[in-house]
Amino acid sequence: MEKYSGTVLRVGLAIVMLWFGSQQLMDPDLWLSFLPSWTSSLPISQTTFVLLNGWFEVAAGLLLLVGLYTRIMALLLALHLLGIVFSVGYTAIAVRDFGLTVALFSIFLHGQSAYSLDERLSKSILPTQ
Repeated sequence: MEKYSGTVLRVGLAIVMLWFGSQQLMDPDLWLSFLPSWTSSLPISQTTFVLLNGWFEVAAGLLLLVGLYTRIMALLLALHLLGIVFSVGYTAIAVRDFGLTVALFSIFLHGQSAYSLDERLSKSILPTQ
């Protein structure tokens, strides 16, 4: 069972990131109210900010789902969510995102898991004995 725990966590978090990212891409205006006030001073519109965030979450979520560059994607997503935690302050969103951050950091620490492209590529690159 332990062999699959990393895979279950990786796939579950990838689905969460894909859901949030795709929702931002489908209806960015719905997400504007979640943005901290400092985003209004950026050189891009808040809608563009949401769309860029959505594309990042979808791309990173897809790579996490298939297990390619797992450690890098998990760390980037963890740092991304940690930034959101500090931006939104002590709210229900921040507490949820903190939990997701810790889970993503756990994937970063664990590295590749069963049923990932990282694992498959490492087996094909390393000589068999």
